[in-house]
Amino acid sequence: MNQDWQNFLTTRGAHITDGVVQHFGDAAAERAATQEGTVLCDLSHFGVLRVSGEDAESFLQNLLSNDIREVTASRAQLSSFNNAKGRMLASFLIWREGGGDYLLQLPRALAEPIRKKLSMYVLRAKVKITDASDELVCLGIAGMDAATLLQKQFAALPQQPWEATQSDEAVILCRSAQRYQIAAGVERARALWQALQPVVTAAGANCWDWLDIRAGIPFILPATQEAFVPQMVNFEVIGGINFKKGCYPGQEVVARMHYLGKPKRRMYLARVMTDEAIQAGDELFSANQADQACGKVVQAARAAHGGFELLAVVQTEVALDFPVHLKTLTGTRLEFEPLPYALP
Repeated sequence: MNQDWQNFLTTRGAHITDGVVQHFGDAAAERAATQEGTVLCDLSHFGVLRVSGEDAESFLQNLLSNDIREVTASRAQLSSFNNAKGRMLASFLIWREGGGDYLLQLPRALAEPIRKKLSMYVLRAKVKITDASDELVCLGIAGMDAATLLQKQFAALPQQPWEATQSDEAVILCRSAQRYQIAAGVERARALWQALQPVVTAAGANCWDWLDIRAGIPFILPATQEAFVPQMVNFEVIGGINFKKGCYPGQEVVARMHYLGKPKRRMYLARVMTDEAIQAGDELFSANQADQACGKVVQAARAAHGGFELLAVVQTEVALDFPVHLKTLTGTRLEFEPLPYALP
């Protein structure tokens, strides 16, 4: 986290551990406000890679699962970077800065490892990949009043999911009808925070992660690298794969699953009523397959109504017909809930 920005947030009541805002004094109230009110979140638990240079578009087009040509000054997208076996090394939210550089957002813990990995492919390409995590401040605002409040701060707002607008030294992304993300420099972010905090609830990173989970939008974390083919985390459903764009690492595996088969594992939304900590990568078990895990946690966050909500990749033959338990066969049972989109 940018040190100036961290100091600013601390003066505004933030409790920060290892660069992540845990809460602003009352985590339970912040979770309740995320469900029922309007919240403002610092997103410094994500990092941002900047990809610039005259070959940036072709460079990314040859490496990522989506068609990077569709990312414009007014359009963002999801995409993934996979290994040769089609297993995800990272997932990104991608937008452009003024129609120029590409910004790739991913969990901060993966920013530097993925920057180094991508840099191995540069060779003679006219491309520069830098870690812009401390150059930009990313904020999230969500809730019934989010659009109304932002309209007072910006000349124009994006209207549709993944639409973007460039305004007042900031990029505004529409994540959904009531959820927006803003990327700006420290000074612009500070002014925006000061304007919004009196009329919203400032909330910790967990609250934004919970909204991603409720939306069925996964992010690969260190514990789940190389665990999933993109279809296992519903990437073809949420717009993270383009099957007509051409080759990229793992493309043959991803395409074969699309055209010749179907995933034997899928990502589901589930609720777990427990106070036990849940982490990405935790294994899941079912009695009909007692000798091995039947799935894995993708992400988890404390829920507004108690317990945790999580995204979990589970064998499709198990998920709908058999009880699934956390960590062991006798662990807490998962209660599956509908995703906000239909699976094939």
